[in-house]
Amino acid sequence: MKKLLSSLLISTLAMGSGVNAKDIQNPNNNPISFPGDYYSNESLGCLLLQECTDSVVEVTSRKDIEDYYGETFNLPQEFEQILVELDKIGIKVFIAPESYFPTGHRGVYHTVSNNFYLNDAFMHRSHVLMSVLRHEGWHAVQDCMAGSLDNNFIAVIHNEDDIPQLWKDMARRTYPKHSLPWEQEASWAGRTENMTLNALKACSAGNMWETYEPTPLTRQFLVDKGFIKD
Repeated sequence: MKKLLSSLLISTLAMGSGVNAKDIQNPNNNPISFPGDYYSNESLGCLLLQECTDSVVEVTSRKDIEDYYGETFNLPQEFEQILVELDKIGIKVFIAPESYFPTGHRGVYHTVSNNFYLNDAFMHRSHVLMSVLRHEGWHAVQDCMAGSLDNNFIAVIHNEDDIPQLWKDMARRTYPKHSLPWEQEASWAGRTENMTLNALKACSAGNMWETYEPTPLTRQFLVDKGFIKD
């Protein structure tokens, strides 16, 4: 069974203490209700399982973001294009109140539902919104590289030596060691214009492995699982 990859978070992994259940306001002043502790893995799990839906809004266009915050956003065309490509492969994007996320977490891609969630405490800045959208979108691309969005695996896209040292160093300062292969290239994609968009296009077109030559280990995995022929 697929599990939530808790490492798939762009922000720091700092964990704050839980907040006792009560009504907490989001930017639209709509209360949310959760029977446990807010700012916890428990509240995040409730969100990812779609059991907590108060003030959770699907993002299908810039207008959804602008309506959520009640202000105008200066976003590149890439924003809408990424949403289009995600929709083609059945991935939905949601913005949700900060209270559902462990402290400091900006976003998460959920490998079970193939949806991802954005923390509304951070998305009011256009450049942060774009960075997180690209980052979490890259995790969806990694899911696609591993054969199918419907299986239990994610795979790196690039060989270790191809990743700029800057993003390796940043990932090492932010994520646990076991998640570095995935996070260092997602950090790179998060801050590189059109990198995620182009990879999503390859995924939606069904030519992922032709566009991005699988790494040796990924290729062997794909052969063993019958996704490609040796």
